[in-house]
Amino acid sequence: MKGVLLMIGNVPVERSYVDGGYGQMHVRVARPEKPTSRPLMCFHLSPISGIVYETWLGEIGRDRVAVAPDTPGYGMSDAPDRPPTIADFARAHGDVMNAFDFEEVDLMGYHTGSKISVELARQHPDRVKHLVLISAPVYTEEELAKQYQDMGDVTAPQEDGSHLLRMWNGSWNWRGPEQTPADLMRKFPDIVQGGDKKPWGHRAAFSYTYPETIGDVEAPILVLNTNDDLVVPTRRIAPYLKNGKVLELPQWGHGFLDYHTKETAEIVRNFLDN
Repeated sequence: MKGVLLMIGNVPVERSYVDGGYGQMHVRVARPEKPTSRPLMCFHLSPISGIVYETWLGEIGRDRVAVAPDTPGYGMSDAPDRPPTIADFARAHGDVMNAFDFEEVDLMGYHTGSKISVELARQHPDRVKHLVLISAPVYTEEELAKQYQDMGDVTAPQEDGSHLLRMWNGSWNWRGPEQTPADLMRKFPDIVQGGDKKPWGHRAAFSYTYPETIGDVEAPILVLNTNDDLVVPTRRIAPYLKNGKVLELPQWGHGFLDYHTKETAEIVRNFLDN
């Protein structure tokens, strides 16, 4: 089912739905008239949606089909009936990959989406050719316990709406250096929409550890370490990369895909196409 065509950047971004293992999955897609590079699938962080990639799709989609699905339970995608694992999320995105008939594909992940990318590459090693990971944290036990404490619980609705302010403040505290209240407001409804399933993505991510998984991936990996809440633990990923590197980007934070779209596209194209 096709949806609205949004003119963002160089190519229009189409919103539509495909069928997946948990029901319908909402996707944003940029399609150039004559693709010259492998398709790119982009997986978002928790607890938001593929909206974080809208501007990015309009640029990276100039020379390849670029797809940003909403992970099941987030955005406009149907939710599982029980808390999923990263492997479950990866299988759902594999359904999207199959729906688009991608024989080969590159992947891009953001926080939780990075772990989904790694797992999808483990599930389909012959089809996944490159991975770009925005943050890839290796936690200490203390850091992991704090992550569960801060983000692993449901934000219960309150009569006075104070839960919304709590969610807003949590997002605002980790804003990028160039993000404005208007920028955050455009995405805030998708943060709220997860409801009681909001922490499922975080819990799945915290249960999936890179030291046990990322070494299985033979495809080249580029880790973008921006200055956000995972900057320190992401610096620990390098020894676990079989065929990869970490690019430090201390001048960028959340929102960089909107503010530094062309610069990011140059970095990513150079990695994916060379």
